[in-house]
Amino acid sequence: MRRGRSWGARLHRGQGRALRRSGFNTRTRWMDIVKDMGLPGLHFHDLRHTGNMLAAESGAGLKDLMARMGHDNVRAAMIYQHAVRGADTTITDAIDRQINDRDDDEDGAAGTLTPVS
Repeated sequence: MRRGRSWGARLHRGQGRALRRSGFNTRTRWMDIVKDMGLPGLHFHDLRHTGNMLAAESGAGLKDLMARMGHDNVRAAMIYQHAVRGADTTITDAIDRQINDRDDDEDGAAGTLTPVS
């Protein structure tokens, strides 16, 4: 398998032939399994989407996301990166906490930036 290709390309239906989308639900009993798990309506592709969202939230760059998805075009990777822009707020909050924690440990007032000479 070439690097950068989707792991989904490895699913086989026997005799080394790729499992086609049209036969996936029947051959894997996907619908029955997700219903038994209490997750009716969960599609196999939702797992791919979740994995890509988690990778983007973890800070994966465009090239990393493209490799994970097996895409040559940045469009799809940019969709995932755009979707996690909320991470900016989390990062900013973490930086603020670090500044406040350091100020609490020193003699200065919490949240006050002091120029370095």
